[in-house]
Amino acid sequence: MRFICSLLGLHFLQKEIKPMIKAKALTLLLLAIFHNGVNANSPSSDQIEFFETKIRPLLANNCFACHSQKAKSNGKLKAGLFLDSYNGLINGGDSGSIISPGKPDQSRIVEAVLYKNEDMAMPPKGKLPEDQIELMRQWIEMGAPWPGSDNEVVAEGTNNNEPYDWDKFRNEHWAFKEIQNPNPPQINNDTWSKTPIDNFILSQLKQSELAPNQSASLRNLIRRAYLDLIGIPPSPEQVNAFLNDKSPDAFSKVIDDLLESEHYGERWARHWLDVARYSDGHGGFGDNKALPQAWRFRDWVVNALNSDMPYDVFVKKQIAGDLLDDKDPVATGFFVVGPTYNSDGGDPEAKAQALAETLSDRVDTFSRAFLGLTAACARCHNHKFDPITTHDYYSLAGIFKNTKNIDAPVGNQNEIETHNSWKRAIDELNKKKNKFLDTESKRLSINRKEVEKKLPEESKIKLNQIRSEIERLKKSEPTKPANAHVLAENGSADMHIALRGDLRKKGELAPRKFIEIIGGKERKKYSEGSGRIELSNSVVDPSNPLTARVIVNRIWGWHFGQGLVRTPSNFGTIGEKPSHPLLLDWLAFNFVKEGWSIKKLHKVILTSATWQMSSAYNKEKFDKDGDNKMLWRYNPRKLEVESWRDTLLAVTGELDKKIGGSPDGEILNSKRRTLYATISRTGDRFQSDAFLRLFDFPAAVSTSPKRSSSVVPQQYLFMMNSAFMTARAKHLGKQLFDSSDNTSSIIESAYQRLYSRSPDINERDLANKWLGDSPSQKNWELYAQVLLSAHELIQVR
Repeated sequence: MRFICSLLGLHFLQKEIKPMIKAKALTLLLLAIFHNGVNANSPSSDQIEFFETKIRPLLANNCFACHSQKAKSNGKLKAGLFLDSYNGLINGGDSGSIISPGKPDQSRIVEAVLYKNEDMAMPPKGKLPEDQIELMRQWIEMGAPWPGSDNEVVAEGTNNNEPYDWDKFRNEHWAFKEIQNPNPPQINNDTWSKTPIDNFILSQLKQSELAPNQSASLRNLIRRAYLDLIGIPPSPEQVNAFLNDKSPDAFSKVIDDLLESEHYGERWARHWLDVARYSDGHGGFGDNKALPQAWRFRDWVVNALNSDMPYDVFVKKQIAGDLLDDKDPVATGFFVVGPTYNSDGGDPEAKAQALAETLSDRVDTFSRAFLGLTAACARCHNHKFDPITTHDYYSLAGIFKNTKNIDAPVGNQNEIETHNSWKRAIDELNKKKNKFLDTESKRLSINRKEVEKKLPEESKIKLNQIRSEIERLKKSEPTKPANAHVLAENGSADMHIALRGDLRKKGELAPRKFIEIIGGKERKKYSEGSGRIELSNSVVDPSNPLTARVIVNRIWGWHFGQGLVRTPSNFGTIGEKPSHPLLLDWLAFNFVKEGWSIKKLHKVILTSATWQMSSAYNKEKFDKDGDNKMLWRYNPRKLEVESWRDTLLAVTGELDKKIGGSPDGEILNSKRRTLYATISRTGDRFQSDAFLRLFDFPAAVSTSPKRSSSVVPQQYLFMMNSAFMTARAKHLGKQLFDSSDNTSSIIESAYQRLYSRSPDINERDLANKWLGDSPSQKNWELYAQVLLSAHELIQVR
């Protein structure tokens, strides 16, 4: 056991995690002590958004008519039950409590909507669709979060035109202010800083009476860079080449090589695909369609990042790539790979609900991905916390209402035109055939359906000539161009505000235009088709302070594990404030100045002393800043599941490095990178789904701002018992067994290969002791499995 614990890196766990466990235990104790004195209803920003976009419309459309303060004032209140305030929800009505937060199966409101009890079946007009019942269950399971105070009545979804103090928001909320170009702080006797980034970091560290960690070892740096930029570790040969390069720009050259690697796009595309809620379809109720060509959008993202497509172009193409002069329709898969709901019966209510949910997804994904705002929270009423009106919501929704999903040919334009010409030729011949038969039918006074049987011989010869030409063309079909799921125009009409979020109840007209807090009161209405081209221009307009800030913060977060703003898709008033606001602005300003180049931003970050710091734990510093908000060290963290699995295949020499192509539904039986796994929206259809979700892969039902990181027994059971892991161990074990007769040299080789370092004395002694003088292949396989399951292999530090 000591051997296994040591090889799993538990010495590191003890140093790193134990103080954190103590801190968290203290936090839990304090929460327990003060629980009774604190409002239990304290939802997070994500929970508020879930309520505003999913639950409020559900309650407003199905419950408030009989269970609200307004219903009481109209004499229509039923059962003394109010569902428009948290107190009303918790206290219940004449028959008692209807909800147990965190316990949907013990909540009577769930029993009611399931129609299990005829006497309390609700709503009375008919059972809710299954997806809405599931939303209610999810809401209760997360504790029934409710915005505002317990007795505050939520708006019923009418259009509330109470104006915001626009100037106050623009002048006081950091995200709406113009991006500045601050001068990096000048610090006396600064021998640490390498780039302007470091000046900003060091300045705030000093203010917090903290000092930065020393630089990580060269071995750590190259390993970190490889995992960070291409998602797999360096080979021993690559490590040694770097260590032997004594030039001052040795590390800079490593970064350049990695940024030029075609595997860079694979690694960083996956980050963006989280934001795009990418899947291969197969959603839940009302969204169960397969998207067999979704992978073309995934490959488009890989190629766009590999070519360092400027981010403003990257954004514009995903919003309106089918409409730009430089047409790139596959890019619009950004929206198409998301949920598109269909009605479950064709009745007007079901159709309206399906469209409303689809539009909510589009507005939510657009606003959070590109602007860091939760605009979908304004679907039923003006946003409760941010200056986003219902007019803003339906101005954006109207753009997407005038857009449709289609399957369209993509690829070589000559190929597409050749195939289209072939189709037109066949269509013309079919028209000629039908016209000939129509003419003969009239000439001979014979019913059109019977005319072919009664044609004179001369007419039959003419008809057969036409048919022969059709058959000849069909046999010579040119190469058929591939199809992709893309957006297309579908009108240019403005949309009405939907009262209570119900599209059947029309309020004021909301002309298509950008949101007022950014575009201003006098902003122009969109008039070109759906408005997507104009929308894309508004997003990347230099006067828009959000777009550049949002993406540089995302990139920073993907490098460090946390963004400078720790709510990367919520820059609103209930999102977190930036830990280093001047640095964020400096990064955003210079990102735009440098042509919106993501690769240039990578290099600025990776050449900084901040990114190159050691991740070593320090008790004194930890006590002052346990969350490392001031960045006194590099954040050690688990690899995402994709990079971890890819690393396992890379270090065993099995990784198939082919780029692109259709997805693999059985990724655990494949040697391809995990990026190419087939993913269902619900995360429960394919073999790859279960594996990915076990290791914190996000559900593709909505845009995902960042990965969570859990440590659960099932993960370690997978490492020790799964067929995938034992196959990797057998493969590596055989290689080790066949490589040499010298046990010590094999141990050295294994550590270099897996961890980019030599084993320490203790690790070497334990391995030699367990393996013995003449270890069998089975011994090496067991040893390999322990090494492959180690904490060190699943972590970047």
